[in-house]
Amino acid sequence: MVSFRKLTLLPVIPLLVVFVTPAAAHGSMDSPASRAVTRGIDDWDNVRVANVRGKDRQRIPDGRLCSAGIAEFGSLDVPEADGPATTLSAGAEYTFKYRETIPHKGTFRLYVTKDGYDPARTLTWADLETRPFLSVTDPASRDRSYVLEGKLPASKTGRHLIYTIWQNSDTPDTYYSCSDVDFGVAETESALPSAPRATVTPQAVAAAPAPSASSTSSAPEPDDVLPLAGGAAALLAGAVALFFVLRLRRRT
Repeated sequence: MVSFRKLTLLPVIPLLVVFVTPAAAHGSMDSPASRAVTRGIDDWDNVRVANVRGKDRQRIPDGRLCSAGIAEFGSLDVPEADGPATTLSAGAEYTFKYRETIPHKGTFRLYVTKDGYDPARTLTWADLETRPFLSVTDPASRDRSYVLEGKLPASKTGRHLIYTIWQNSDTPDTYYSCSDVDFGVAETESALPSAPRATVTPQAVAAAPAPSASSTSSAPEPDDVLPLAGGAAALLAGAVALFFVLRLRRRT
């Protein structure tokens, strides 16, 4: 006789799997527009490196400043001498806007390239001025953007690049962005309209009025000198005649 064992069915407990992903993107310079924005990078606001702690020049290699050395963002390092650039006026007041997707605390440092910068070459640390022209800690946020008020570098002309470093104080991350800008042509005296030159023609000389008596020299004319010379000669002749008369009288 075949016997069947009673099967016991265990309840099925659904397994909940939680995938932990890195934090979402956090921010990038929006005005002037960064390359991540103008070149349509999908993860445009996530160019960041952890645990830099202010040692940017040691951690980020030359030629890879715009990508922060991250291979995924390597296209940001490719120079475009005639690519999109924000037009700026050197020395003017400017409102920088750094778009945020997740707010953080930290300090922004903005650098500009030195005079003689070549936009056709990849960016190196030597291309940047040693000190930032603007530094702001924990700026206010308006309309999902950090607002940084400051003055643009003076005496800059033509194509340049503004390099922004945002070092977080509430996370170990530091963010990097490159903004291509154009300061235009400097205004010089040669560019200003020159005053018209006066032209002297023979007709103008002929039509010029003769100088008045009050404006001329008071030196005597030759006709005024001649009478004086004749009078002196007459006196001399009279003196000689008197001398001979006196001499004759002595003889008699």
